[in-house]
Amino acid sequence: MTAPRLLPAPHASPLDLGGRTALVTGAAGGIGRACALRLAAAGAKVRAVDRDAAGLEALAGQGRDLTGTVEPHVLDLTDLDAAELAAAGTDVLVNNAGVQLVSPIEEFPPDVFHTVLTVMLEAPFRLIRGALPHMYGQGWGRIVNVSSVHGLRASAYKSAYVAAKHGLEGLSKTTALEGAPHGVTSNCVNPAYVRTPLVEKQLADQARAHGIPEERVLSEVLLQDSAVKRLIEPEEVAEAVAYLCGPQASFMTGTSLVLDGGWTAH
Repeated sequence: MTAPRLLPAPHASPLDLGGRTALVTGAAGGIGRACALRLAAAGAKVRAVDRDAAGLEALAGQGRDLTGTVEPHVLDLTDLDAAELAAAGTDVLVNNAGVQLVSPIEEFPPDVFHTVLTVMLEAPFRLIRGALPHMYGQGWGRIVNVSSVHGLRASAYKSAYVAAKHGLEGLSKTTALEGAPHGVTSNCVNPAYVRTPLVEKQLADQARAHGIPEERVLSEVLLQDSAVKRLIEPEEVAEAVAYLCGPQASFMTGTSLVLDGGWTAH
């Protein structure tokens, strides 16, 4: 019987995005800011998209000493036509921007529900639609959708957010199936609660919805289902995004990279 052939272990080379253009939405803070800086450190020319002009300028200042560049692009993603145009010519697309409101369904404002789905589901569709022709033309592209544990599980009082993230998971999988013959991968990254302004701002809403003091929200609501009792740092999520853009992840597509501290192990 012939012994199995042992192949040498692959060499894990550092991420090199030199010559690549990346677009990151929601880049002025939190996960988006960390992703923009991480991809620029890998050599990418990063289009940093956000409606927060001051935050983008601060980000650009932080990115001046990196290998790549960070170019501020002020854009409100509810302008869907502008979003699609902004994605043209990108090699890496990170759909990260998000908004949140914590409220029971019977009290949830319909206009806010519409806005959440526009920013977090329809805008990613339009951005992907704008990016794919260039990616297909060159036979390479990386799409990373920053989903959430709420793309896999539901929580009370987050109807719009949960609906948008579940929809994003389906959009990402469909993109993966269509993009595979063209060298384009599409994946989700699914963190639990991240130390971002979006999470910090919902503490009061969570306290009101659950009828508990604000100081109890972190331990009794946000971290209740997590085996690892801490918030994730934005830089940890950015490393997962970077991994999905590298050569080691070229066979990963149509899946979700879960960073939930054991939440979905229940």
